Amino acid sequence: MLPLPRCFSPNTNPPKLSPQCKCPSLCFLTPTQSPHSPVSIPSRISSITAMGSSQTGAASSSPAMKLLFVEMGVGYDQHGQDITKAAMRACRDAIASNSIPAFRRGSIPGVSFGEMKLHIKLGVPHSLQQSLDIDKVKSVFPYGKILDVEVVDGGLVCSSGVHVEEMGDKNDDCYIVNAAVYVGY
Repeated sequence: MLPLPRCFSPNTNPPKLSPQCKCPSLCFLTPTQSPHSPVSIPSRISSITAMGSSQTGAASSSPAMKLLFVEMGVGYDQHGQDITKAAMRACRDAIASNSIPAFRRGSIPGVSFGEMKLHIKLGVPHSLQQSLDIDKVKSVFPYGKILDVEVVDGGLVCSSGVHVEEMGDKNDDCYIVNAAVYVGY
């Protein structure tokens, strides 16, 4: 069973959001944390499969971080069949509409810009994961220490509907990658 956010009552069926909760999208914390305390990403990350069961990934040597927010994006490569381009576009999409002034302005006591940490999670079609250039994907991020890039089964290979050799197409495949960028300190 997947964990419920703390602001949901587990004693109702179906679970209901507590009327006191002001942050339903941010309260998936452990029961020992207060409703508005930062959450740490553990060194062992659990990924959710399509069927909803939990699978624990390989242990990471990355230290935990205090999570502030998660940015999500989608990237496509419609011509040329380059999974790295799709992953880079997904990461750019995730970070493109955000500003993070808290790190520059000292809004978090005792935390400066140099302490920003990132954990990148990419959903990439299984058959293409070996072709992914992680260093190129990391180059998308202008600042922040990247603790880990986790690649899980995901994304999609579908037809773009057209094969354009002049654009480098080998076939009509379109590659799609999903990205989640966890930002904290």
